[in-house]
Amino acid sequence: MRSMFSGVTGLRNHQVKMDVIGNNIANVNTVGFKKSRVVFQDTLSQTMRGAASPQGNRGGTNPMQVGLGMTIASIDTIHSPSSAESTGNMTDMAIEGEGYFIIGEGLDMYFTRAGNFGFDRNGNLINTANGLKVMGWQDTVKYEVPNDKSPQSIRSIEIRKGMMIPASATTGISFAKNLNSETGISGTYSLPFKVYDSQGHGHSLTITYTKTATANEWNYEITSDGSITNISNNTGTITFDGNGENPTVTGSGGNFIGDPNNGAAQISFSVVFPGITQYAKETNIDLSYQDGYPAGTLTGITTDTTGVITGIFDNGHSRQLAQVALANFDNPAGLIKAGQNMYRYSNNSGEPQIGESGTGGRGAIAPGYLEMSNVDLSEEFTQMIITQRGFQANSRIITASDEMLQELVNMKR
Repeated sequence: MRSMFSGVTGLRNHQVKMDVIGNNIANVNTVGFKKSRVVFQDTLSQTMRGAASPQGNRGGTNPMQVGLGMTIASIDTIHSPSSAESTGNMTDMAIEGEGYFIIGEGLDMYFTRAGNFGFDRNGNLINTANGLKVMGWQDTVKYEVPNDKSPQSIRSIEIRKGMMIPASATTGISFAKNLNSETGISGTYSLPFKVYDSQGHGHSLTITYTKTATANEWNYEITSDGSITNISNNTGTITFDGNGENPTVTGSGGNFIGDPNNGAAQISFSVVFPGITQYAKETNIDLSYQDGYPAGTLTGITTDTTGVITGIFDNGHSRQLAQVALANFDNPAGLIKAGQNMYRYSNNSGEPQIGESGTGGRGAIAPGYLEMSNVDLSEEFTQMIITQRGFQANSRIITASDEMLQELVNMKR
């Protein structure tokens, strides 16, 4: 009774399909989950008569075959994108488009669409579900995004709460806007400003502009409040053309030098005046650029669409501390599920193509969001009904075959 064995294959494989449907529905709210589907195919067929070609006045005949049931052709993972849910947590990330986050444990690398990330007590950026470290690029000495972003240079990301950035000494000062051409001879205008030494101490300086007796000419002098001594190269002359434009600077003021009285290294910074003017308008010359800053303590972080994590420090400055890497595959359906929303690459998925988000076909990162499951309940319920009816029909085949065998046995009383 071949029909009975065909019915058995139908029962067994519809059970497997129901298992897959049940798993899909169970994970309807699992972050980053990708649903699966079952595809059936018929199995071997027993040939009772082969095909015959036409001969003479007689036509050909088709083959006679009896199928021996069905089997599972494939169980495919559907990596279609899903909608994103806002969390407001800047360490949560979703991927808009193709790609996978890389999380690791030693030399082991896994790939995931679930971006529920956070920091552990050591400052490691981790997957909060399993503690695996998120991979990206970071200079472990300077704690900044390195120039080398090769796939081989990815590593875990570490950002400690309360971390500090060192002070940076001032190396350049720039002034802009206008000096009033109607200022009388020996008329002055003073502007205070601040510079920083190698230890991050602030020093108050004042630049004084004095109108000379020569047309279109001003002298300037930079003085200290006493916190800097042995000052040199602090004076100069600014000369404008007849239109009050195109200033030329002469004198020793191009590179201010002085010694802080607190033991810090010697202060040396350039002084430039690009674009200043001398019009018959009020004097409003002002500081347009000044580098240097005191040491700063990390107060918060932000993440952008390229996966760059930027630290915000209490000295008013920010720094790119690290960048999250993404991986893409030629055949994502070939990835092997490793549990806990993770995948491993296989022989048929292709090697991971690691790089920055938004490049090489990799999608953009959406900070503050988590990708939801791509399970469609209406589709799953429909497939559940179809599977249930298929199972019932195959069970009827077995029942009917059993009754026919019973009739055969009852022939001998």
